[in-house]
Amino acid sequence: MQEKNKIFALDIGTRSVVGIILEEENKHFHVADIFVKEHTERAMLDGQIHDVVSVSKIIRDVKEEMEKNHGPLTKVCVAAAGRALKTEKAKVSISIKGKPMITKEDILHLELSAVQKAQSIAAEKNSSTESRNYYCVGYSVFQYQLDGDEIGSLIDQQGDEASVEIIATFLPRVVVESLISALNRADLEMDALTLEPIAAINVLIPASMRRLNVALVDIGAGTSDIALTELGTVTAYGMVPVAGDEITEAISDQLLLDFPLAEKAKRDLLNNESIVVEDILGFQSEWTHDNVVEQIDYAVDRLANAISNEIKQLNNGKSPKAVMLVGGGSLTPNLPRKIATCLDLPENRVAIRDSSAIQGLILSEQIPKGPEFITPIGIAIAAKQTPVHYVTVYVNDQPVRLFEVKQLTVGDCLLASGTKVSSLHGKPGMAIMIQMNGQQITIPGEHGQPPIIKKNGENCSLDEPVQNGDQIIALKGMDGRSPEVRISQFLDDIPAKTVYINEKKYEIATIIKRNGNNVTSEEVVADRDILEVQLPDTIEALLKSTKHNHLIADLEPFRIRLNGKETFLLAFSSKLFLNNKPAKLSHPFQNNDHIQVIKSSLNTVRQLAEIKNIPLYNLIHVFFNGEMITMKKSKTEWYRNDVKLKEDDIISHGDIIEMKTIEMEPFIFQDIFRHVEIDIPKESSGKFHLLKNGEETTFYEIVNDGDKLEILWDPVLR
Repeated sequence: MQEKNKIFALDIGTRSVVGIILEEENKHFHVADIFVKEHTERAMLDGQIHDVVSVSKIIRDVKEEMEKNHGPLTKVCVAAAGRALKTEKAKVSISIKGKPMITKEDILHLELSAVQKAQSIAAEKNSSTESRNYYCVGYSVFQYQLDGDEIGSLIDQQGDEASVEIIATFLPRVVVESLISALNRADLEMDALTLEPIAAINVLIPASMRRLNVALVDIGAGTSDIALTELGTVTAYGMVPVAGDEITEAISDQLLLDFPLAEKAKRDLLNNESIVVEDILGFQSEWTHDNVVEQIDYAVDRLANAISNEIKQLNNGKSPKAVMLVGGGSLTPNLPRKIATCLDLPENRVAIRDSSAIQGLILSEQIPKGPEFITPIGIAIAAKQTPVHYVTVYVNDQPVRLFEVKQLTVGDCLLASGTKVSSLHGKPGMAIMIQMNGQQITIPGEHGQPPIIKKNGENCSLDEPVQNGDQIIALKGMDGRSPEVRISQFLDDIPAKTVYINEKKYEIATIIKRNGNNVTSEEVVADRDILEVQLPDTIEALLKSTKHNHLIADLEPFRIRLNGKETFLLAFSSKLFLNNKPAKLSHPFQNNDHIQVIKSSLNTVRQLAEIKNIPLYNLIHVFFNGEMITMKKSKTEWYRNDVKLKEDDIISHGDIIEMKTIEMEPFIFQDIFRHVEIDIPKESSGKFHLLKNGEETTFYEIVNDGDKLEILWDPVLR
């Protein structure tokens, strides 16, 4: 390339290599020359050079042919095939709990961590051991999330967890390196690099049109490359391994032709109404254009379906607004109509675009205008308008080479160097775990510090632009420290209360224990500490803390075992009062409250018998010498541990009592003497008479309730 305004570009495709000479004249581009040479063997596969030596020979042939009219050519512009691009999604989350409001630098750090994750995914899917074997040629944020909910921006937000999901596009290094090797063997130096889909889009879909959702399909020989635009940018790239060769094979099958003759027949049908061919059996036959189209209709359907399905998948399941077809395979009969049908688009929304659609382009008379030349021309124009240069920067004194497919930043350089972006940020301090009153509490450590990043000795951010030769230093941020927390930080307040128990004053304070030992609230906690903070909150807890356990025991329901059965006697139980009102042990208490435990009176056998409604005696009332006397005989006997009890003996909580009923015997006259005192009159002779109801009787006479009993003494005889 002798003149500065003359550009030599190559489109190295699966079937052929296209060379082009482009000149700029008065802000218009002039295609001065185009030369096409097909590969003699299968040296390319899916956009990647598999046989560098074979491809370099074809490149040299094209170069030498064009040098005949344009002089020596030493530099060339080329494109990497869009089908070689790898697009991956990745999501990364970080904890921001307790962290100050996150900054733009924090978000860039998060985004680049997601890009690096996507880079690893791309490497894993393509059997690569090193994620750095992929160039990142661009990424866009799919969504930010805060605590699981989508949010427009993370700047100055606070919460527990921040997340970002990105879509990143990568170019395998081997694609670029094999391209450079083939050029070097042909004595050519790479002047600039672009991407085939970007090259075609740049010339057909200017930036002002990219807000529209449009699909561009470059149908070559072996593959159909797809790019989609929306919202002002290229949103996705894709590829299907179905293209022009599929149609050639269908013609070969239907007309019994070998592949080269079938390819020639396909091309001849583009400009002729009929063709004459000789099949593999040596028979000649004439085929009209319509007959051949009918024979290969199934193959066209398959190509249209494959392209349409990939477009929908790349476009989130929906059809775009329009589809542009370029490349030699786009001339396949009925293909635009069939793609429109598959995508539910009007037929006029799917169109074949040739080089005449390129604005500001002038073609020499001998230059063809077919759609197969869109990409070669786009490569040459992209090299002039938006060239992609090969730059070298240094990351921590190590050289890193990048393709400037976009404005390169410090972050891009770190990715290309293989530096693990997520490891640059200081690690959070080790958390500690304690147990407080039986509850596990985790105390997080301090957040790590952001990395120190410098460009040419000056502090910079991850999105700082870089130039060729820049020196970048990336130092890991300081790790956070483990937390230092005092017990008092877990307590809102350390209160004290005054209470009165049975009119005695007590000061109630919180008791703090760490691992069983009493400590103050200013003690610093350590990992795995067991804390007990005891402030009585019920009357029962209060009585325990003041060592009044005996009162708690008194308040238990009074219980004995009577004749083998558990018996509860509430009347025998003590009573609890809070400020002179009945209360329960579970009731809370307040400062200056008065608590009283009032015991019951002595609990005797007599009281027990009364409560259980068991009579202790059989009673009758009689009159003796005119005075009413109550006579009684025991009806029951009470025993405790086989010891007989009296009616005034005390019953205690938990006693085992046995009550026995005595067989009833009738009262007799002499029983009266257990209830009365007998005085013998001085004038008596000592003899007496017993009377019952006025009639003389004996000591053994049975008496009944209401009987009148008398003793009459005989006087002394003088």
